Amino acid sequence: MTNRELWQNTLVQIELGTSETSFRTWFRNTDIVHRDASTVQVAVPSKIVKEWLMEKHHKLILSTLRTIDNTIRNVEYSVHRAPVVPVERKQPRAPASPENASFDLQSLYIDKRDNLNPRYTFDTFVVGPFNQLAHAAAKAVLDHPGATYNPLFIYGSTGHGKTHLIQAIGNHFKKSHASKKVLYVTSEKFAVDYINSVRAGNANNFKNQYRQYDVLIMDDVQFIANTEKTQEELFHLFNALRDNNKQIVFSSDKHPMLLPGFEDRLKGRFAGGMIAEIPEPDLESRTAIIKAKLESHGFSIPEDIIQFIAESVRGNIRELEGVLNMIVCKSQLKGKAVSQADVRALVKHNLKPNKGVSVEEVVHRVAGYYEIAEKSIYEKTRKKEVVKPRQIIMYILREEFNVSYPSIGEKLGGRDHTTVIHSCEKIKQEIKNNNSLEAEIEHIRALIHA
Repeated sequence: MTNRELWQNTLVQIELGTSETSFRTWFRNTDIVHRDASTVQVAVPSKIVKEWLMEKHHKLILSTLRTIDNTIRNVEYSVHRAPVVPVERKQPRAPASPENASFDLQSLYIDKRDNLNPRYTFDTFVVGPFNQLAHAAAKAVLDHPGATYNPLFIYGSTGHGKTHLIQAIGNHFKKSHASKKVLYVTSEKFAVDYINSVRAGNANNFKNQYRQYDVLIMDDVQFIANTEKTQEELFHLFNALRDNNKQIVFSSDKHPMLLPGFEDRLKGRFAGGMIAEIPEPDLESRTAIIKAKLESHGFSIPEDIIQFIAESVRGNIRELEGVLNMIVCKSQLKGKAVSQADVRALVKHNLKPNKGVSVEEVVHRVAGYYEIAEKSIYEKTRKKEVVKPRQIIMYILREEFNVSYPSIGEKLGGRDHTTVIHSCEKIKQEIKNNNSLEAEIEHIRALIHA
């Protein structure tokens, strides 16, 4: 295996285990430039990238390399001032056939002037019950930029389609308003730009650069938590843009008021416009997403395999894409279409298992969400403000983590299992007729799995 092939395979696995914005910011324009018996040397474009990879991603990089080649014992990083040729991760094609011949998974081309991916458009965004509100809010921004929803704040867990949706806004403006300046930027990149400007003594140039845009889209804002100076700069930038009716769009993994490490004044700005969540996609939406992605590339797999993937891969659209990529790889290696048994094995061995969670963690999250004392959950009280959160905890422990009724009762203050059964059934029935309760539980699920 060549160094290029080794790094391509490594990046495929790393991308599945990191956020899309983090992967794009820190792994783009990297490559393996040297390898001896046990050490791999990775070339990076700057000192900041080197320091970040060493501090934040070294263990992931090393462990991923070792899963491909267990003789590797160490990874070193070196800065190459000359541009490193970006790694073009070759995606395999399915065996030649009329229905699969046009399937192509080439790397996406990013416009360096605005950082927008041209394939992230509203036309390629699959709308389902889970993301209808966020999609409608994004469309509304197009009609009255800088006025109707400013800022627009989209939040949800990793892989739910936030980046696609907010970039679709940018691409629409870019196409329909040629005179408007649009910028998509990750919060990490914004922080790096600010730090570099301060170090170089040209902070004013940084301010002027970011204030020139008519539409500013910032992805994964949670990554600048606990960065006092960067947040202050964002606060002033926000005010300058909004005062001039410039449209601002943010994304995050949490509701703005639940973001830790942010000043209240900034959280207030985030929440001052329109907030829309993209929760976990339901089964119907996952099926539609799979079919849409297959259709867009002219690739076909049997309906029973599509259904199996949709039922097996919950919550993360990126993992759905990863499974489809692996199916293509398997098809190429076998020289024929994969069977459902092949797909079952791929899913079993390549997807991360659901994160375990303790009863105490669920209690902590739910009590925090409803702003009540955790100890009250365990007490023998029938106060209304406590009963509902307690019943929701029981429901989540049962439905989400399959904890037994007696165990739930024992953990939550020694209650009888029949009480737990009644509580779970009560919440289950209320969800059918109460959309706000369903939304609350989805928010709590996102907090637990964050």
